[in-house]
Amino acid sequence: MTKDTVSATIEAFPTTQALPCFEPPDSSTLMLEFRLTYKGGLRPENASSGSGNVRQKHAIRQEFHRQLAELWEQHPGLRRQREEYFLRCPPPNFASSSRPNSEEVILAHKDARGAKTWVEHVADEYSRCGYRFVPLIRKEGGLTCALDVLFLRRDNPGNLVKHGGDIDNRIKTLLDALTMPQTLSNVDGPPRDGEDPFFCLLEDDSLITSVSVTTDRLLTPMEEGERLHDVHLVIRVQVFDPSALFAGNRLI
Repeated sequence: MTKDTVSATIEAFPTTQALPCFEPPDSSTLMLEFRLTYKGGLRPENASSGSGNVRQKHAIRQEFHRQLAELWEQHPGLRRQREEYFLRCPPPNFASSSRPNSEEVILAHKDARGAKTWVEHVADEYSRCGYRFVPLIRKEGGLTCALDVLFLRRDNPGNLVKHGGDIDNRIKTLLDALTMPQTLSNVDGPPRDGEDPFFCLLEDDSLITSVSVTTDRLLTPMEEGERLHDVHLVIRVQVFDPSALFAGNRLI
């Protein structure tokens, strides 16, 4: 390969990379689609990152919390789960059930004993690390998601790895920030005002069925305080119900 050929190859932008995941089955129902955005630093995930990467991941997680809180407020189906009250109780045939841990969720008056909004039920269930998390996509809920990431930065073509870090490891940092932390070492301090409950996208990154990343050059003028290697991300999130049995009043 000649030098000119190498140069032409490096400068071919935008580029799209599909990371190895499972595609959602054809029978999946697309329940919800929205976009999250992020602007700032994005360190690659590696052994030398240390506590600095924990702080950065949590700062990104906090940014997504604010956007997801707005989604739960604006989307009619999600807003209902923040406003209406529910009871969780054993089903009528509990004694003979083959699933001893199964339960029934019923709409209730807010004054009923044990009644809480669905968001509060979920937040209590996912209480850890001093936080009460509300993951939109949970194993118990049976949902999955696909991510399509537009990755914009000011680096010259070919410098994404040299100066910004390996793309796969930077996306790993992003996926960790989209996911509920599992241990206290994965959060940066206690919840701040407005972070109880704390909204996040995923209980676990195993619930992601596919990830596609398109990288391109950012052309807007640099803003005050912005660093050369900061990124601008637009993340399209598609939430699927693999069972294809979605009903209009389904709880997340």
